[in-house]
Parts: sequence; structure tokens; C-alpha cells
Amino acid sequence: MLNLKKIRIKMNIGILFLKSNLTGIITFSELDWITTHQSDFTRLEESIAIKLGRMLDAGSINIGCRLYS
Repeated sequence: MLNLKKIRIKMNIGILFLKSNLTGIITFSELDWITTHQSDFTRLEESIAIKLGRMLDAGSINIGCRLYS
């Protein structure tokens, strides 16, 4: 069961990274998800989370909400 949880987290952080790159936006709930699950992250997942933080600092992505049409 633990392995399935790790796989799910891995896929979510990867999808979140790609979605943030594509839209240029990360939401507060997504940031909350990252901080809630960071203790379970592998080294690769940690590096993705750090990269998201650096992109926020650089202004490449912004905190906001996505509006779908």
C-alpha cells in the first residue's frame, strides 16, 4: 500500500509541475498540498518542489487561480 501512495504522490507533483509551467499559475491549494506532503517526498520530488519555489521567486509562475472556459 505504501508503494501505491508514493506512486500517486510522484505523479501528482509531476502533473502539478507541468500544469504550473503550462499556465504560469500555481494555486494556494496546490502550495498547501506540497507543504502537507513534503515529508513523504523522494529526492526527485523534493527537487521538483524546490524548482517550483525558485520559479515563484523568479516570477516565472505566479500564485493565483485558474479560470477555465
